[in-house]
Amino acid sequence: MTKKVYIKVFGCQMNVRDSEVICGLLEKAGYGLTDSPDKAGIILFNTCSVRQHAEDRVWSEIGRHKDGKIIGVLGCMAQNYKEKIFERAPNVDFVVGPSDIDKVPGIITRVCRYKLPDKAHSLNEAKIWETGGEKRTGDIYHTGFYADKDHAFVVISEGCSNYCSYCVVPYVRGEIRHRMSRDILKEIEEALDKGITKVTLLGQNVNAYSDGEVNFVKLLQLVNRMKGLQEFSFITSHPKNTAVDLFKAMAELEKLKKYLHLPLQSGSDRILKLMNRGYSRKFYLDLIEEYRKIVKKAVLTTDIIVGFPTETEDDFRDTYDALKGVEFDCAYIFKYSPRTHTEAEKLDDDVVKKDKEKRHKLILELQKEISRRKKCENTF
Repeated sequence: MTKKVYIKVFGCQMNVRDSEVICGLLEKAGYGLTDSPDKAGIILFNTCSVRQHAEDRVWSEIGRHKDGKIIGVLGCMAQNYKEKIFERAPNVDFVVGPSDIDKVPGIITRVCRYKLPDKAHSLNEAKIWETGGEKRTGDIYHTGFYADKDHAFVVISEGCSNYCSYCVVPYVRGEIRHRMSRDILKEIEEALDKGITKVTLLGQNVNAYSDGEVNFVKLLQLVNRMKGLQEFSFITSHPKNTAVDLFKAMAELEKLKKYLHLPLQSGSDRILKLMNRGYSRKFYLDLIEEYRKIVKKAVLTTDIIVGFPTETEDDFRDTYDALKGVEFDCAYIFKYSPRTHTEAEKLDDDVVKKDKEKRHKLILELQKEISRRKKCENTF
């Protein structure tokens, strides 16, 4: 069983792709994969720190496994808490940050050695944490492992440099780093050779992509030309880096899905400024008007945070009215929770739980009504 690995993924599509990369590396190192924790000797949790709820789920899952299995915590929580994870969860054997995932097979080998019955080690010797990496090696994306045999996630950039005041991503994944366009295209070609026909390009802010003369729109054009590719999409866009040239490309490129996920977060200019989003309500609404004018039968989804520090009823009403006016096809709606290391953590979390829940319910009900009318079910 020590050669069988079970991995549970929390969070975004980036974590899904990271987990595929890890699975590919493990298979090459001779480890087997299983979809059952009961059949595994090694259990990995690839974690998310974006919301408190996501972290709470991870701690709960870790607590269920105290039967001698090797346990590793990977991803954003690993980077955020480092060796402090061992204090809260002594049954965890190793911790690996997002930029160090190439080391996972070797670390598991070391942990297995420490676990031998005739070996005695102190806590610090037996526990391993790797969270000092600044940049991934490019070859880890070429293991050839994809969970879906028809679809592939392809990372075009890592990290983020926006520093939205509520967001922990720049602190756990680092500043934005763009992969070379030729390496991205090579990875897509490898996926196509395996019979995959659909691709999603991933980045925390795909619109900011840059590789010499290849910007994001140029990259979309290059991907659209690839033989064997039937359909592709991208996620996630940031409003401040989104412009009409992207919408024109979306309208013109026949293989590109007419789908845009563009987080609004708040409809209040005052809150948007506190969030350090870099755009106004008017800028966002004007952008949406252009998008729908240029891209016919376009799908539009968004993210919303309610209960951000100092949010008043008037601020919330601005957000509510924005959703009502835009009529997003779907929305991901969250209650604000303070995140370690972020600027917003310094603000008093002064919107009481009762008000957060009331606002969340009101805006969720509004969006569900809109989504039902537009026949879209992915509203959270």
